[in-house]
Amino acid sequence: MDGTLYRGGTLFDFTRPFLARMDERGIGCTFLTNNSSKSVADHLAHLRRLGIAARDDQIRTSMHCTVDYLRKELPDVRRLYILGTPSLRREFISAGFEDVGDEGSPQALRHSSPQAVVVGFDTGLVYPRLCKAAWWIAQGKPFIATHPDRVCPTDQPTVLVDCGAVCACLESATGRAPAAVLGKPDPWMLRGILDRHGLAPDELAMVGDRLYTDMAMARRAGVVGVLVLTGEATAEEARRCPTPPDLVVPSLKELGDLLAGEMKPLTG
Repeated sequence: MDGTLYRGGTLFDFTRPFLARMDERGIGCTFLTNNSSKSVADHLAHLRRLGIAARDDQIRTSMHCTVDYLRKELPDVRRLYILGTPSLRREFISAGFEDVGDEGSPQALRHSSPQAVVVGFDTGLVYPRLCKAAWWIAQGKPFIATHPDRVCPTDQPTVLVDCGAVCACLESATGRAPAAVLGKPDPWMLRGILDRHGLAPDELAMVGDRLYTDMAMARRAGVVGVLVLTGEATAEEARRCPTPPDLVVPSLKELGDLLAGEMKPLTG
């Protein structure tokens, strides 16, 4: 979403006309984000503040594909130590998992210890919780990351340290890398959308602003990759990419014009 629909707290002026044009043509859309610090309700509220009306079933975050992964690959895992925001922890509880929390010492929790550690984008990260996550990882618990982003995009003068950077810290401290890193560019992120709507890969387009996450995921999932140049990637980077996107457009405006037949098709 960030870099494609808006930048930080600023909505692009072409976003709402593009979404209205999609709706008029009967083209469904899902709002996709790696940001696991916010719940579905949080993301919906942010979109509403920007003037975008969306339903909860139109939001898919890296939390959703992490839940899908756990259910399929680790079906016996229910108790989690979650290094993430309260919103993320509530989402996992709503999905049927148990958050072991921080009650007592690891020794006191020995008989109700977590079966896995999940690390997300924790915007309220505190040192004791980081250490406790490292302890459980060092004990051999499966180590799962919601997404690989090292920093979160922002229009503010700061660096938002994201999940990938926290995981790098934990790997350095414990000698163990995550067993799975979900979110973009992992195709699990799109698999749930294809399954939910009964779509073939060529019936889905992934629109985003990053080559190494959005477009890499589109390629790995076999869906159409559409790169917009309103975020991170530049036209020159797209030209140099060994596996270029299927389509490169300046913004969603031009993509909307193409869908409406008001522009000639562009090449990647």
